[in-house]
Amino acid sequence: MRINSPVLLVLTLGIGLAGLLLPLVNYAPNRLISGQGIGLATLIWGGWIGLAIPLAAWLALSLIPLRRAGLVVTLLLAELLFFALAWLAGITASDLAAQGGALVRTSFGSGYYSIAALCLLMAADAIGRLTRRPLLRVLLNLQIWLPLVWLLMSGRLDQLSLLKEYANRSDVFQQAFSGHLILLFGTLVPATLIGIPLGLFCHHSARWRPLIFSVLNVIQTVPAIALFGLLIAPLSGLATSLPWLRHWGISGIGLAPALIALVLYALLPLVRSVTAALEYVPASVIESARGMGMTGSQIFRRVQIPLGLPVILSGLRVIAVQTVGMGMIAALIGAGGFGSLMFQGLLSSALELVLLGVVPAIGLAVLVDTLFKLLISFMETKRP
Repeated sequence: MRINSPVLLVLTLGIGLAGLLLPLVNYAPNRLISGQGIGLATLIWGGWIGLAIPLAAWLALSLIPLRRAGLVVTLLLAELLFFALAWLAGITASDLAAQGGALVRTSFGSGYYSIAALCLLMAADAIGRLTRRPLLRVLLNLQIWLPLVWLLMSGRLDQLSLLKEYANRSDVFQQAFSGHLILLFGTLVPATLIGIPLGLFCHHSARWRPLIFSVLNVIQTVPAIALFGLLIAPLSGLATSLPWLRHWGISGIGLAPALIALVLYALLPLVRSVTAALEYVPASVIESARGMGMTGSQIFRRVQIPLGLPVILSGLRVIAVQTVGMGMIAALIGAGGFGSLMFQGLLSSALELVLLGVVPAIGLAVLVDTLFKLLISFMETKRP
């Protein structure tokens, strides 16, 4: 028997094992007790029949050459299972809350997270085979989340502990969200203003390029938490010597050292992308532009920048996603953001509070990455 789609087969087996061995939801009488897991077979009537149908279909599809129809069926089944498990978890949470009262905590179990992740991977694989158009891929991936958004808006998931945690801390969550956006844009803007000119300088100066890259490489190798710590003493001393700096929010802890560290980390990828973008332009194209009578500045504006802009945007995409992730650690020095929720949850052993910080940060990173991919694909399409 020949396996024509090993990826689909592996994902199918993973979903089956997760449904068999891991709990779909965790139930606890209150948030102080760890609770117990409730498996998928306990929740679905007829045992595994609700999961057996898509598993059987995927196993059959993995043994035959996948055409467009097979890919569409694979995608639809992955979406259906992704939605059905969230709906089932919400219904279970509502039933348990009705039986046990307001203190009951029902949360997504490891089985749900595992199956949901595998369903998303399966859907992404099917979409990648269905089309090569970046915009269509993004739209197809976005529509997977629409049923889950409907569940959230309809209130069918309100009894899950993650949503209860959000309802209790909505103001704190909004502050964390705005704080993370400040970290993101507060890093991208100065990094762009510094990194692009520095990349241009490295491109035109072969003498200084090795030294600049060596310094940036050393900064990149310093652990994030160590760099945050190194900035505390000099900024504290500076704020003590010049008290007016405190009115601008500059001190040893808080937003200032976090932004300085994040900008320093962002310089190496951006400077490398700028130099690579300028070197990406073929010498024959530049010679042709000179032959047409263009000056050096005209070649730079009309030839090098338009052709190298997708590469520069790729560097910005890297530092944007990197900043969203490293911004979580910046909460340790009082910079705010989603990291503050995560560390509060860790200190109080509240898993749902940890997830309230982690899940939106992952979503923000995915959103930023998607937007940059769309912009890069648009630039490459319009490039002559």
